[in-house]
Amino acid sequence: QVQLVESGGGLVQAGGSLRLSCAASGRSGRAFPSLAMGWFRQAPGKEREFVAGITRDSSTFYADAGKGRFTISRDNAKNTLFLQLNSLKPEDTAVYLCAAKIGFYSGGYPMNPGDMDYWGKGTLVTVSS
Repeated sequence: QVQLVESGGGLVQAGGSLRLSCAASGRSGRAFPSLAMGWFRQAPGKEREFVAGITRDSSTFYADAGKGRFTISRDNAKNTLFLQLNSLKPEDTAVYLCAAKIGFYSGGYPMNPGDMDYWGKGTLVTVSS
């Protein structure tokens, strides 16, 4: 099992920034560096959608909505995933969730929520206009 705990959400004005973190822990031998990681978000009444993904060797891929504004990164020494959110818009308001994938992810395409193996509970980002 891998436990994922997100933090860093909050209320921010449009144009502002937030940095989300996702701390990974567990005893299953699924070492964080071996996992592909992703950020997803879910707004009220909408389906969960892919935001950004990062491979084991830190190659990244972004959904169109976040390209140029969001940056995903990982610190394998600290078992932590990050998502830097810049130039936030009201339509970015959602619960942001991190997820881990045991299998191979080469990057270059969106991660499918159904392919992820572990999920955090999410952190709420609210962007006011």
